[in-house]
Amino acid sequence: MPSPTSPSSSAATPRGDVRLLVVEDEEHLATGLKLNFELEGYQVDLARTGREAGNLLLAEQYDVIVLDVMLPDVDGFTLCAKLRESGNVTPVMMLTARSAIDDRIEGLNVGADDYVTKPFQLEELLARVQAMLRRSGWDKSRQEVLPEVLTIGGQTVDFEKHVTTTAEGTELHLTKLEYDLLRYFVNNPGRVLEREELQEQVWKLRDYPNRRMVDNFILRLRRHFERDPKKPRMFLSVRGAGYKYVPEP
Repeated sequence: MPSPTSPSSSAATPRGDVRLLVVEDEEHLATGLKLNFELEGYQVDLARTGREAGNLLLAEQYDVIVLDVMLPDVDGFTLCAKLRESGNVTPVMMLTARSAIDDRIEGLNVGADDYVTKPFQLEELLARVQAMLRRSGWDKSRQEVLPEVLTIGGQTVDFEKHVTTTAEGTELHLTKLEYDLLRYFVNNPGRVLEREELQEQVWKLRDYPNRRMVDNFILRLRRHFERDPKKPRMFLSVRGAGYKYVPEP
């Protein structure tokens, strides 16, 4: 667990316009996270319960939510799912004491963008939050390559509004990271993209050893856009290399 007096690696970097919400009921950890994020230059609000977090989210806009799974009134999975159902696409970093792969996948499936398992290294958490913020500030020159509204797998995707609808008019709830990953694929049709490239360009994580998270998000895109996710025709695996996006004719 991070200590409230853990050193900050980049405290001098001005980030005063970035607002974080930390949802954590463990007093010592919550206080330590708030202090260390503030040393990094962020504005930080704390919530100890899901209800308190909900009230803050109604009143404020946040750049990243750091969300503990185990809360006294509602679990973080449920809270994250409700956020996504309401159309809130704020990036969510989940903190979990549960290391089982099923729990990690559940967090991603309900709309979380990333997760760390307790106990964690403070520097890793700070780096992962910074990576989320870099994704949120996606390079506009890349976005201008494509129209803001595209049809992919029969679904209409509005990249600017972050709205995806089926042919029947039903809205699909994608996370900010899913939109970023989808855009990167669509910007690079037919090219084999290695996991390392995707982590660096989409997750903004360089030399990060966990490649599994890329695979999990590819599965999510297939479920959203492929007619048969088990037999993908657009988001293809390239054995020993990575993934390739093949647009429908």
